[in-house]
Formats: sequence, structure tokens, C-alpha cells
Amino acid sequence: MKISNRGSSSTGRRRTPAAVALGAVLALTVTACGDDGSGAGGGKGAEGSGTGKITFWDNNGGVRTDIWKEIIADFEKAHPDIQVEYVGIASTEYQSKVDTAIQGGGLPDVGGISASMLAGFAAQNAVDPLDDRLGGSSLKGKLNKDMVESLRAAGGGDDKLYSIPTSANNGVLYYRTDLFEKAGLEEPTTWDRFFKAADKLSNKGKNEFGYTIRGGAGSIAQALDAMYGQSGITTFWDSTGEKTTVNDPKNVEALEKYAGLFKKATPAADLNNDFTKMVAQWDSGTIGMLNHNLGSYQDHVKAFGADKFRGIPQPTGPDGARVQVSNPVDGLGVFQSSKNKDAAWKFIEYAVSAEANSKFNESAGQVPANLDAAKDDWIQKAEPTKLAADALSDGSTTIVQLPYYLPDWNTISKADNEPNFQKVLLGDMSAEDFLDNLAEQLNEAQAEWQEQMA
Repeated sequence: MKISNRGSSSTGRRRTPAAVALGAVLALTVTACGDDGSGAGGGKGAEGSGTGKITFWDNNGGVRTDIWKEIIADFEKAHPDIQVEYVGIASTEYQSKVDTAIQGGGLPDVGGISASMLAGFAAQNAVDPLDDRLGGSSLKGKLNKDMVESLRAAGGGDDKLYSIPTSANNGVLYYRTDLFEKAGLEEPTTWDRFFKAADKLSNKGKNEFGYTIRGGAGSIAQALDAMYGQSGITTFWDSTGEKTTVNDPKNVEALEKYAGLFKKATPAADLNNDFTKMVAQWDSGTIGMLNHNLGSYQDHVKAFGADKFRGIPQPTGPDGARVQVSNPVDGLGVFQSSKNKDAAWKFIEYAVSAEANSKFNESAGQVPANLDAAKDDWIQKAEPTKLAADALSDGSTTIVQLPYYLPDWNTISKADNEPNFQKVLLGDMSAEDFLDNLAEQLNEAQAEWQEQMA
């Protein structure tokens, strides 16, 4: 896997509203905490005794509750002097709950911290750097380097590691093998085959569609994936590191083609579908293809059986190269306000050990961060996970890293532009206008970030 992302030196652009808000938060933090250097989430905390009770917040509560409770039970057997209180929080609510606790108190000792939310937490001084702990632990040299570096890059530009990777939830193109065989279609391993299949498998009169497109929450990352995958552009920023490539003419053309599938080769309901509705629709209907990630594999097995679908890496371009946006890396971090950081770290060290990390990722269907766990037999039996792991390690895939390090990223990619993407699908906004607007926001956010880092 080749990771591609570029940054550069400071430029003199105006501050974005989101950046101004972040600056205000940081200023309030300094004012409230005085000279003791305390963080916004309730102070610097303490190492603690390494025993007693700690609280763990799961950032995918409900979906991963059972496996985390199993790992916690195993951990408590191995460390009978530590008790872990589990709190499961839905992924859609997790970031706002942590942000509220940062300002009002009540953060846990340890919690899930993915790449997409890391910069915001780090900017508010809410999480501890873990480089020294990792360097002196049994995990040293045992973790996937690309996942580690992905989380390091997402931390906000200070080159510190605030989250220890647990897994990569790689993007997958699921397709109905039974429908493809019946229609005489080739496997959608290239973008040309993908669009051909989307068209041929669609018959609106029979409620049959070639594809389901994500138009609701989370739509932007999936649209960017389709854009960069088709265009073959391998960097999110140009050579100066100051301007994004999202509105490159090749990406505009790619988005026009992708969005053009809506209501021609996709259900109309896709306009408002988030991933849960999209996955449920695919599992219950007659739809040829679905872009999601490894996490929904078991849902499809339950719906169809393993012999009626496959999950393969994203399609390749005309030159055979695969360019992919969004390689979501999840992890675990220690919150700065914890009064028992030593025990919190022991929990992380155990959870990312070979045995526990393998158990977690087999349940989740994701690529393990622990290198020894990634060698386990179940990987070979879970085809989409095996193919994803191979694609990420055999040099066939270039990952265009999304700028998670920008404090404005989540606002830009969600609240500011998901409604606009729906306008593109409806034909009320052109792909070019949408991407030009997105590029302007990203360029301003990048300039502000560079100014802060200078």
C-alpha cells in the first residue's frame, strides 16, 4: 500500500469560521486551566496505581458490544486487579459525546479514537501522546506500520501518536455473483466493467437496480473514493501542498459519471440512505452492487449465504492501478484527564495483543493492526478481508489520505457538503460547482492549519 498525501509551508489565507471556533475553544481552555497546563477535559490526570477501576468508551457501541465485552472479560482474568467499566456509544453519537465531555468533564480513561476524529480531540488537548508507552511495550514492532503512520498523520501535525491502531476497515465492492452470472457479466474488477454492470442490471419496472449509491450521512467519503478511483489522481493536495485536487477536471468528470447513476441504475431512496439503510436495502432487494466496507460482510452472509455474493477490492483504472480514498483506521487512546493512565494503557496493550486483536477483527471482519494477528487462519477463510489485506500490502493500491488532521475536516465533509451532494444527485447543482465549493473550503482550512503549524 502506498500512502499519498502532501502538505507544505504557511500561506496567508483568511481564517475559516471553523478554525476561528477552534481557536476560541483553545483560548478558553488556556484561560480556564491556568498555569498548571491542565487539559479542557478535566486536567492532566495521573498515572495512577495501575490497578482498580477504569472506564472504556466503545466508539461503535451496539455493533461491537459483544466482542468488546468478551475481550474485557479476558483482560480482567489476566489482570484481576483491574476492573473495566464498558460504555457503548453509537458511532454516530460518539464524537459529539466526547466533545461535550471535553468541555464539561466526565471523559473516560480509555476510548476508541479513529483517524477521522483524532485531530479534533488532540487540538483540544484531550488525549495523551503514546509514543513512549508504545516504545517500551510488548507491542513495539508488532503493529502495521502504515496504520500507525496513518494515525500519526491524523493527529494534527505534531508528529505524535495519540491512538494505537486496532484495525483497518477497508473499502469493498460487494457484488451479487448470481445476478452477474445470469446476466453474463464479468466480475466488476475495473471501472468500465462496474459501469457496464450498473446499467445492464437495472430494470426499474421490475425494481431491479445495478447499484446502490450513498446519498445520506457519510456520502462524501464514498463519492471521493469513486472520483479518485476513476481519475487515477494519487494525491489529495497539489505539489505546493496548498491546493486540493478534488476539483481537478478529471475528478469533476468522474463525479459526473458516478452521480449520473442515481435513479437510472439506483433506487430513488438512496438520496437519504446512510450506510445502515443502504446495507439493509442491498441485503433485502435485487441490487447488483454495493460499496461499503468489511464491517458489513457478515450481514451479507446472513442475507444471501456466502455463495451468492463476493466482496472484492475497489475497481482498477485502465492502467490496472487501484487508487483508493479512505482507508479508515480505528484505534484506542488514553484520555488526558484519566486518573489511572497506567491501567488504561495496560488495557490497550492487551486489546491490541495478537490474540485479542485477532479475536476482535475476526468478529468485525476487519484487517488486524497486530502483524501476528494478521497471519491467523481466519484471514484466509474470510475472502473479503484476505483480499483487502493483500491489496493493502502487495503494492497494488495507492491510498489517497483524506486530511483528517484538519480540525475543520468533519464539518466540511459532513454538515457543509452532504446536503450539496444531494443537490448534485438531484441535478440541482453541477458536479463542477460542488467540487469547486468543496475545494475552496478545503484550501482555506489547509491554509489556516499551515499557519498554526508554522
